Amino acid sequence: MQYAKQFILRPVSTVLAPVFGFGLTSSLALALTVVSSTAHADGLSDLKAALARLQGQTPLKAVVEAKTWNRQGEGKELEETHGVASVLVEETGRGLHVLYSKEMLVKLEAEERLKEKDNKAKTPTLSALNEVNSSALRPMISAAGGLARSMEKATYKSEKLDSFNGKPARLLSFELSIDKLSEKDRKYMKKFDGNLDIWIAADGTPLASRQTQAISGRAFIVISFEMKNEEEWIYSTLGDRLIALKKESKNSGSGMGEKGEGKVTKTLQLQAL
Repeated sequence: MQYAKQFILRPVSTVLAPVFGFGLTSSLALALTVVSSTAHADGLSDLKAALARLQGQTPLKAVVEAKTWNRQGEGKELEETHGVASVLVEETGRGLHVLYSKEMLVKLEAEERLKEKDNKAKTPTLSALNEVNSSALRPMISAAGGLARSMEKATYKSEKLDSFNGKPARLLSFELSIDKLSEKDRKYMKKFDGNLDIWIAADGTPLASRQTQAISGRAFIVISFEMKNEEEWIYSTLGDRLIALKKESKNSGSGMGEKGEGKVTKTLQLQAL
């Protein structure tokens, strides 16, 4: 790995030459450099350093779109909904601005009126809108903080060479522990399995991440439940800011005789300021 070569080469040649009584050849020095670089590579430290430097405030303007899909029940009780919502988000030194198109506002008003007449009416646009409100947008336009918090709840396990989008990358693996969850969240859990994988570039910049959780438990003695969640993120940088170009969340669960599953896909497209 090239980033460590300049630091290691000089100490290797100056320290080992007196020990062995001869000067190192350039080829031997290079070989030792490569071995030392590999041995000293620390992806976790590189990732933490990258997250620290990518919490900047570079001005941003982007369109964020959310597509939602939910399915509840089975047979005659099956209900399936699809929703789409998009907003224009702009963050500068003046603050965060979220703009809704006129078309979006018309759809929202129609669904609100329908909901007033029929409490069971489907309102897919209103549901999708929850995925592009200001709090849901923050992890997309300022992704470093959210990824750092996910790491705080996990235990580092390993690092290995891998690839992302056909290019060399390093894969850092973490394990999510039930002990890291709040007492309220783990009160009824009997089994928990969670993992976090993060792909990083040579300088530690996050490229993508995937988090999975499988939970089963029992509440009130007779009610058993199972849940599975998966989140996949694709990252990029804008100046000193880490952003998420895509986030896809999948979830499924069963309990009390009910079954359900859903998926939310959010994409971010940068716009010229």
